[in-house]
Amino acid sequence: MNLHDHIRTVTDYPKPGISFKDITPLLKNPAALAMAIELMASPYRGKGIEVVCGAESRGFIFGTAIAQALSAGFVPIRKPNKLPSAKASIEYELEYGKDTLEIHTDAVNPGQKVLMVDDLLATGGTMKACCDLVKGLGGDIVGVAVLIELTFLNGRDAIKPYDGVHSVLTYDAEG
Repeated sequence: MNLHDHIRTVTDYPKPGISFKDITPLLKNPAALAMAIELMASPYRGKGIEVVCGAESRGFIFGTAIAQALSAGFVPIRKPNKLPSAKASIEYELEYGKDTLEIHTDAVNPGQKVLMVDDLLATGGTMKACCDLVKGLGGDIVGVAVLIELTFLNGRDAIKPYDGVHSVLTYDAEG
């Protein structure tokens, strides 16, 4: 099965000039979804992952399934005002402005082995913010797993301090 066949490209979304990689066709196909989860989780089997952290919102979809596959816990990294207890937050730059992410301050223990997960790595801004939050809590980031990497946007450069990026699908050009 070719997982690229289950990714729909939507042109000019969310704004003109962007070719959005829509994962919903993959999500609705049980075999494609199972394969994507396995391919994302497999490199981290036996690495002692204790916690998987996923970015809101599509990182939740893959993160919880990968956490289950690795017998690890799951920690959500959320947009502002979604977490009920004490939290750490970080503001970061987006292509079109700024955003903020938050994590519970007791979500990751110092030295705990963490796998970071999201659906897509583009410029790396969101993943870098997530990694910085986890590192701030003392987590040991073992790797970063994404379903899709847009390599032409050089997102790996933004998260260089956090080695071990694994992407299942790559796109080397817009479109």
